[in-house]
Amino acid sequence: MTSDSAGPSRQSYDIVIVGGAIMGASTAWFLTDNPDFDGSILVVERDPTYSACSTAHTNSCIRQQYSTELNVRVSQFAADFIKNIRSYMGGDERVPHLAIRSFGYMYLADTPGFADTLRANHRVQQAAGAATQLMSAEQIKAAYPFYNVDDILLGSINVVDEGYWDGATVFDWWRRQSRERGVEYLHGEVVALNRNAAGTRVESVTLASGQVIACGQVVNASGPRAARTAAMAGIKVPVEPRKRYSWVFKAETPLDRDLPLTIDPSGAHVREHGGGTYLAGGHSAIDPGVEPDDFTMDHDLWESHVWPAIATRIPAFEAVKVTSQWVGHYAMNTFDHNAIVGPHPEVTNFHFINGFSGHGLQQSPAMGRGLAEWLTYGDYRSLDLRPFAFDRIAAGNPIPEVAVI
Repeated sequence: MTSDSAGPSRQSYDIVIVGGAIMGASTAWFLTDNPDFDGSILVVERDPTYSACSTAHTNSCIRQQYSTELNVRVSQFAADFIKNIRSYMGGDERVPHLAIRSFGYMYLADTPGFADTLRANHRVQQAAGAATQLMSAEQIKAAYPFYNVDDILLGSINVVDEGYWDGATVFDWWRRQSRERGVEYLHGEVVALNRNAAGTRVESVTLASGQVIACGQVVNASGPRAARTAAMAGIKVPVEPRKRYSWVFKAETPLDRDLPLTIDPSGAHVREHGGGTYLAGGHSAIDPGVEPDDFTMDHDLWESHVWPAIATRIPAFEAVKVTSQWVGHYAMNTFDHNAIVGPHPEVTNFHFINGFSGHGLQQSPAMGRGLAEWLTYGDYRSLDLRPFAFDRIAAGNPIPEVAVI
């Protein structure tokens, strides 16, 4: 794959995308795939290795079990894109066929309140065409005998287009095809967004090198750094990095069937990883915003919280050995845990694709497609993403997503 260039080839671009990870890559690719868009695109990425971005630290899963219909439909498009990626990418025979390993998500409720939440979510999901099923403790035990369900009142699972997928391959091919179609990826950092005298538009971006690049539209695809990028344009956006911890472990006694991505009432989660290994995740009870370059591991969290919780839920995991661990970041929208997509109402050519609160990889196909439509037409042509507009934040009208892991 062609490496990122050291300098832009021109002094002005129709679209400048700040951030080249999954959302920036998706937006760029969908712009190139739209026959009605014929503009120039520059993607500026501060770390072309992508070693410290959220995309690199994702657990690469997809689900339809959300509490809002729009989020369900966003994931339904992602599932279709994943399973038909070669067709979406013009029948390019270099593009591999992909599938979703649909072991499902299993939400477990141990209180009447959370059981009611699962029932309410189930109604939303079914209305949107998802295959979610509610299960009693007895039904869960019959289907998955390895669970301890003594305290469980209700479960919710969907094993259709819900589980693991190869997000890294989609990311790679978005970038590869975009470059082949003329998108420039620049190894650099945007350090200033320069507005016009009225403050209504971003006229140019300044790079750390000192070069100033004029732009027609600018896209904030900065992941956990979204607030820093927005601040350059004088905009406040409620997005901050939150640490999320992951461990891969090998079980002395592997389970006899696939393990759904199990969301324990304790907050810990664990899923199938393959070959007798499993992937667990969680976060500290105190969950503050952190610096975007803070990847310090909490070595006590596994022993004190995550392992005890999953070993209680799945007694076969009382004897395990951790083989790898890492820290990633959610780009958490602290306002309502939902995406912020589309233009700013006052700085009208500044566009958001931010705040995915841990759902970014699985939402990237629909979000990149939608923003590409808006940048081309000034409207959405497929899935209407206007409920995710920045206006709701300015108006103080949240649309909460309660199904956040």
